[in-house]
Amino acid sequence: MESISKDVRVNREIRAKEVRVIDPEGKQIGILPLVEALRAAANADLDLVEVSPKSEPPVCRIMDFGKFKYQQSKKAHDAKKKQAVIHLKEVKLRPKTEEHDLGFKLRHIERFLKEGDKTKVTIVFRGREIAHPDLGRQMMERIAEQAKEWGRIEQPPKFEGRNYVMILAPLTGQKTT
Repeated sequence: MESISKDVRVNREIRAKEVRVIDPEGKQIGILPLVEALRAAANADLDLVEVSPKSEPPVCRIMDFGKFKYQQSKKAHDAKKKQAVIHLKEVKLRPKTEEHDLGFKLRHIERFLKEGDKTKVTIVFRGREIAHPDLGRQMMERIAEQAKEWGRIEQPPKFEGRNYVMILAPLTGQKTT
């Protein structure tokens, strides 16, 4: 809300000599000297608010500035409310992860994707395990195949240093909690 009042000039903060004035009902009064425009706003017990400072001459509107600030903050709040927040969850595995543990991790992946979160699947190679990248590739293919019903592959499996990484995104419109 503070940014609104800093961006908009009101009454004596307006610097132009002449301004195009719009009355409270939205009708154009015309181009007036700043002093006359301020007098017209004062006669109506309202503020002179610069709504379009870049135009030549600047456009000012006679209105209640407090009400204007409130409406702008409501618009900003509604816009923020409609934004979708997507989190990135990570599941780490090793190339020699056993069957039961892999099933457990798959249930985590399923839950994350059904909650609408992206999931990063990482297979970490330690020591000499890096000599067998085919084990990691097979595991990634298996995970991708089983996760097909909950999500889609957003970033295909690739090596990043000693890690094999794949990112899964939830299927569109899927959020079941």
